[in-house]
Amino acid sequence: MSEFLQFVASGVGQGAIYGLVGVGFVIVYNVTGIINFAQGHYLMLSALTAVSLREAGVPAVPALLVAMVAAALAGLVTDRLVINPARRHSTLTLIILTVGLAIAVEGLALLIWGVNPRRYGPFTAGPPLEIGGAAVSRQTLWVLGVTLALALALWWFFQRTVVGKAMQACAMNREAARLQAINPAQMSMYAFTMAAAVAGVAGVVLVPITSAYYDMGVPFGLKGFTAAVMGGLVSPFGALAGGLLLGVAEAVAVGYVSSAMAEGVAFAVLALMLVLRPEGLLARVRTRWA
Repeated sequence: MSEFLQFVASGVGQGAIYGLVGVGFVIVYNVTGIINFAQGHYLMLSALTAVSLREAGVPAVPALLVAMVAAALAGLVTDRLVINPARRHSTLTLIILTVGLAIAVEGLALLIWGVNPRRYGPFTAGPPLEIGGAAVSRQTLWVLGVTLALALALWWFFQRTVVGKAMQACAMNREAARLQAINPAQMSMYAFTMAAAVAGVAGVVLVPITSAYYDMGVPFGLKGFTAAVMGGLVSPFGALAGGLLLGVAEAVAVGYVSSAMAEGVAFAVLALMLVLRPEGLLARVRTRWA
C-alpha cells in the first residue's frame, strides 16, 4: 500500500504540470476554436529562460518572474504575428501554423541552449516530507500549491472580471459575442497570452523536478493536450483534473510495469478517449465553461 501511495504522490506532482499545460489548450480552443500545438513550447521557453537567468546570477524571484513574462510575450507574439494575420483562413490552416511555430521555436531553442539538460535547485531546500506513508519532495508541494493558487485565480478571473466574462461569451458563441460589442480578435490575444503565461508558470516550477531541455515542449504538450481532452476541452478545471488523473496513471504504470511506459501511457489514454469518449470524462455544459 505504501508503494502505491508513493506512486500516487509522484504522479500528482507531474499531473499538476500536465493540467496547467492543458488549461492553456482549453482557453485557446474555447475562445478561438484552435488547438495550439505550440502550447508545450511556452513551458520550455519559460523553463530554459529561468535557468539561463539563474546561471547568470539573477536572484530567484526576479528570474522566475521574467521567465513567466517571457512565456506570456511568446503567446502574445503567436497571436499577433502568426494567428491574427491568417485569421481569414480555415481553422485547419491555423492549427498547422501552430505546428510550424512549434518546430521553429524548438529549433531556435536548440541553437540558443544546446542539447544538454539544465536545472536549478528546489525553491525550498531540505529532505522529502512523509505524508500518509509517502515521501513527497518539497518542490512537489510547491507545484501543487502553485497549481491551486492558479486555479483560484482563474476562477476569480472568469467569474469576477469583465474580460473573463467576455472570454466566456466568445467560448459560448463568438458571433453572438460580436453582436454584444465584444471583439473576438482581442479576446484571442488575451487567450493566447494567458495560456502561455500559465504554461510559463508550469515551466519555472517544474525545472527543479525535471531538468529543462530544448525538446521538452513536445512531450509536455502531448500530455497537456491529453489532459485537456480528458476534461472535455470545455473547462480549465476539467483539464486540471484530467492532468492529475493522467499523472497518477503514468506513475502507476511506470512503477508496476516499466519505465518505458512513461511516454506510452499518454498516447494510449488519448487514443482511448478519442475513440470511446470524445466528449471527455469530465465534460461540462458549455454555459458553465469556467
